[in-house]
Amino acid sequence: MKRLAGLSALALIISSTSGCGWIWGPEGYFRDRGSDYLQAQQTAPMQLPTNITDAKRLDPLLPIPRNVADDTFKGEYVVPRPLPLTAAADASAYTLQKSGDAHWILAQNPPAEAWPVAVQFFQDNGFRLDEQRPQTGEFTTTWQHSDELSAAMAKRLSAAGVASDSEIRARVRIEPGVQRNTSEVYVVTAERPAGSTADVAFTNRSVNTGLDAALVDDMLASMSRISEKGGSVSMLASRDFDTPSRVALSVDGSGNPVLNVGSDLDRAWSSVGRALEQGEWRVEDINRSLGLYYINLAEKAEKKDDKPGFFSSLFGSKPAKDELEARAERYQVRLSKVGDSVQVTVEKNINTVAPADVARKVLSVIQDNLG
Repeated sequence: MKRLAGLSALALIISSTSGCGWIWGPEGYFRDRGSDYLQAQQTAPMQLPTNITDAKRLDPLLPIPRNVADDTFKGEYVVPRPLPLTAAADASAYTLQKSGDAHWILAQNPPAEAWPVAVQFFQDNGFRLDEQRPQTGEFTTTWQHSDELSAAMAKRLSAAGVASDSEIRARVRIEPGVQRNTSEVYVVTAERPAGSTADVAFTNRSVNTGLDAALVDDMLASMSRISEKGGSVSMLASRDFDTPSRVALSVDGSGNPVLNVGSDLDRAWSSVGRALEQGEWRVEDINRSLGLYYINLAEKAEKKDDKPGFFSSLFGSKPAKDELEARAERYQVRLSKVGDSVQVTVEKNINTVAPADVARKVLSVIQDNLG
């Protein structure tokens, strides 16, 4: 044992005097690999065999930005700083979003401003509006043949596989986006064969993905052109958007506070979201499919125009992440369709309701900010 300890001490002395290049040096086992990317070589994009014609196009998962140097650049290169979000928003007020077969438009303005621009696109292409609900950001068109529409739109319908004697109609929904003062514009179409008078219902998912994607693409181009000329605002949508018809704070059968908000789930979702934005707590995340808003009562709401003062910017500092986590008071606000009304409740998590005093406080603030 003494011999083994002596050999270990000797090895330690030798390694400390002769260096540990074989372990930590540039060629060592645990070398620093942080700069390996500088030696990376640019290769040609992956190509599919020529005999494969029906495969999905291969898009790069991590595309190289256009404004960076490639392997042909000579001399010293200065990496450009990314544009701020505000500058990016000014450059493109409307952008196309994709997720699988779904296509929608992200607008860098609230629904009240996106509404008239979307309506104008359909009217310019010969669509007749059937039902308009600016309060919920939704409108539909009547059943029409392609020959009743503009020549460009008729060509679009034919390219998307719509028979010339079929009738189509469209439903457009404009929802508040995840980020403040943004909107998401969705289009779903319905088609019925010639001679049919059936009232084909709209589906939640697109049936003719090609047609819906084509309409979204055309509407994106139209909205961008209108935005460059200066758009208008729907005063009706701005004044009454998502304002619920009735709001009442009560308790359920177990004595837990419950806020009843009208009967339209879509309208209630948007109205509660706006009420939370105007509240005093931070909304950290949302899940539209589950009807959940995630709030943190320990943090103040993020205000768009809030900027630190001169002295606070000099001497103040943002709290550390560990500090934020330590003081966090997270709850979730859930919207549920119950009978003929929408109920808003507050939970600690999916299995635990929030304390009654906390739930009543949150629901009271939502109630005060509605209307």
